[in-house]
Amino acid sequence: MSPTIKFDPFNARSTFSTGSGEAGIYRLSKLEELGLGAISKLPFSIRVLLESVLRSCDGYEVTEDDVKALASWNAAAPAKIEIPFKPARVVLQDFTGVPAVVDLAAMRAAMQRLGGDPTKINPLIPADLVIDHSVQVDSFGSLKAIDENVELEFSRNRERYEFLRWGQKAFNNFRVVPPNVGIVHQVNLEYLAKGVFVRSDAKGPVALPDSLVGTDSHTTMINGLGVVGWGVGGIEAEAVMLGQSLYMLMPEVIGFEVTGELPPSVTATDLVLTVTQILRKAGVVDKFVEFFGPGVSKMSLADRATIANMAPEYGATMGFFPVDGETLNFMLRTGRTKDEVSLVERYTKEQGLFRTDGGPALSYTKTISLDLSTIEPSLAGPKRPQDRVALSSMKKTWQTALKAPVAERGFAIDDAKLATTATVKDNGHSATIGHGAVVIAAITSCTNTSNPSVMIAAGLLAQKAVAKGLTVPSYVKTSLAPGSRVVTDYLDKAGLTEPLQKLGFHTVGYGCTTCIGNSGPLPDAVAAAVVEGDLVASAVLSGNRNFEGRVNPHVKANYLASPPLVVAYALAGTTDIDLTTEPIGKGPGGDVYLKDIWPTHAEIEAAVGASIAPEMFVTRYSRAFDDNEQWNKIEFAEGALYKFEESSTYIQEPPFLADLSPEPKPIQPIAGAKVLAVLGDSVTTDHISPAGSIAKSSPAGRYLMEHGVAPADFNSYGSRRGNDRVMVRGTFANIRIRNFLAPGTEGGVTRCLLSAETAKEVVSIYDAAMQYQAAKVPTIILAGAEYGTGSSRDWAAKGTYLLGVRAVIAASYERIHRSNLVNMGVLPLQFPEGQTWKSLGLTGEETFEILGLGDTLAPRSTVTVKATSADGSVKSFDAKVRIDTPVELDYYRNGGILHTVVRKLLKS
Repeated sequence: MSPTIKFDPFNARSTFSTGSGEAGIYRLSKLEELGLGAISKLPFSIRVLLESVLRSCDGYEVTEDDVKALASWNAAAPAKIEIPFKPARVVLQDFTGVPAVVDLAAMRAAMQRLGGDPTKINPLIPADLVIDHSVQVDSFGSLKAIDENVELEFSRNRERYEFLRWGQKAFNNFRVVPPNVGIVHQVNLEYLAKGVFVRSDAKGPVALPDSLVGTDSHTTMINGLGVVGWGVGGIEAEAVMLGQSLYMLMPEVIGFEVTGELPPSVTATDLVLTVTQILRKAGVVDKFVEFFGPGVSKMSLADRATIANMAPEYGATMGFFPVDGETLNFMLRTGRTKDEVSLVERYTKEQGLFRTDGGPALSYTKTISLDLSTIEPSLAGPKRPQDRVALSSMKKTWQTALKAPVAERGFAIDDAKLATTATVKDNGHSATIGHGAVVIAAITSCTNTSNPSVMIAAGLLAQKAVAKGLTVPSYVKTSLAPGSRVVTDYLDKAGLTEPLQKLGFHTVGYGCTTCIGNSGPLPDAVAAAVVEGDLVASAVLSGNRNFEGRVNPHVKANYLASPPLVVAYALAGTTDIDLTTEPIGKGPGGDVYLKDIWPTHAEIEAAVGASIAPEMFVTRYSRAFDDNEQWNKIEFAEGALYKFEESSTYIQEPPFLADLSPEPKPIQPIAGAKVLAVLGDSVTTDHISPAGSIAKSSPAGRYLMEHGVAPADFNSYGSRRGNDRVMVRGTFANIRIRNFLAPGTEGGVTRCLLSAETAKEVVSIYDAAMQYQAAKVPTIILAGAEYGTGSSRDWAAKGTYLLGVRAVIAASYERIHRSNLVNMGVLPLQFPEGQTWKSLGLTGEETFEILGLGDTLAPRSTVTVKATSADGSVKSFDAKVRIDTPVELDYYRNGGILHTVVRKLLKS
């Protein structure tokens, strides 16, 4: 039965002048007039969510109760209910975006098989994909570095790029920013974001706030521009692209009051490392953080974006700065048109979304305060971004970390080995290095390369250092990866490119490099010295993450720092130094100290003002989608349908829609099911989803070798996300997962319970799943509490489905993974409150039947589960159906969200 759609049940739609005509507006003030809540006291971030549900309210997907619940948001204790959110757009990066485009291509193929028009399959919500995660720092320290790195990037990623090039041409509402243009978050901040959009509804043009979800955790950088958005998993992003709501728990909002001004010698990086430390200690996981107070008005928008970018590091869903005068100024400075900026100003003021210092006090769940004048120069490390270290304490902290136990985030170096050194022998030159030798110094990452003040500061410091005759030791791998080409333009104009290059900071590419582990290999001589001396070598990078093993396998200590401090530590060549009291190096005139080359605030401001102009942004971004000749020359077969190649080991048509019928079949019972895995508490999506390197002996490794891929060319699971045949073989293959069906083992193994004979052998979960599928036996998973916590990896649900798992029965779920299971047509069931598979006496060797499945199934209903042992004894228990909404029930009835959308468009 079709749902009854109610258009604007609160009569909130009105009009306002955009400056270039009239447009609709769904007035939040109407809800306050109706007595539904004190809207004018709500945090700005909650108001943006409220506008979305008010505008989207149809009585089916978004109900009047959803609007009322959000309008009456209780700061002290927000209701523990899920609310729908319909973002205005989606942003993807290439690693996580490829599977989404593969699914769209598969939907087109299914539509063609059903006799429909495949060109109907497009993102229904605008989506932009920025290719920025595939460049690696193989070449550095020369003018040729960027060309050589890009050449290698295209060679390694040819198949993926051919596919994305096809998608760029084939789909409407979908754009691809080519490689070597910029980092996704900086391109988003400087170009893609518009602040306010004008779309159409049943009554004509309507204005709405810019909002988004992105398939990268640092999507939050856009919060600095007053845009609500955060990172999500691939399936959630696909759902939003296909016009579906994103469901989220009504959030708590932490108010972060900012007062004072930054001292002249302090950078935005120092500020964000302090904020990260404060908020991580306060505990803001899954909460919104909203910044307010007079200090906000004294912060540049780039500084705000730097803080917002780090929300994943301090654990928040968002770090939100509402729209204000600085937002408008930044939009003008980065080349937005006067009409675009006028629309943002008029709409946000009309809608009560414009922040001023004199505005009314808002209601927050909790308030935290920070005086900017108390910030001091800082780094963070050596292993976590929240472990801030004052620059003045760096040497002492480093020496403590060297000796501290590993359990206390130290390196447990014995006193006898503290003075260990090794020699770097390179082309007749040699250098002696010890613990703390800086072998990587990288100006990198979206966090800081979007901020002109710190990038200019790095260039000015380099200029002063060169003038003093300082050089960087030969063992330091230096790199500069600007977040956009505009950065290069203003460094050139300021005359700072040459001094950076003289210190080895040549541009190596425009994309995520060292921060995500794409630092490339150390020079052989340096790596050999580190290994020979068993040294704790250091990296200093202007990134946002420094977890162990992330940056480079030879580098154990990683410090986050501002770009000028990256240059400073490159010059020093070690982290075992107090840069506030010891000389950074020696020039012809004698010892040089950091204070001698540190640029003043006035110098930085003058250089920023003289070197950056809106025309730079207009010029660069006017050709953002075709500003890479190598990309433009990629040959691909044009057409509505992608021609999947059977020989490809990167891109394959997933079988999700292979047998799709025009109408869904009745919901099928689950009977005669065997258990594929019995899992404990807190099994994460990292345990379930394929990730990291591909082992030679694994099912995925064997598959690749059978298809002619040498182990040296395996690449990672992440790079092969577009090939389901690799990914399904890596599902539940984590080396640390424990399956109680195969006691005493660790890793992705199980026992196949088809017969007494097969049950004797421990095999990979993939191999067992294929045996079950060949025998047409359905499988289920038994799990403990908090099943599916962690990053919302799409393949944790996709891989589960492709293994043939029909249902998961868990004590409790992480909400996003539960939703993803439903979106893939896998039934999530929950044990009765307080009970588990263990307390019910289940072993996993039983045969299962789930009673009550059929077309009468209802959201959050109860079904009966029967578990029959080999001796014929039966255990029965009730389980809650964790299909939570009528919309989710439609997905499950259709076999998943992709099936639902194809059938809907087939009929339209």
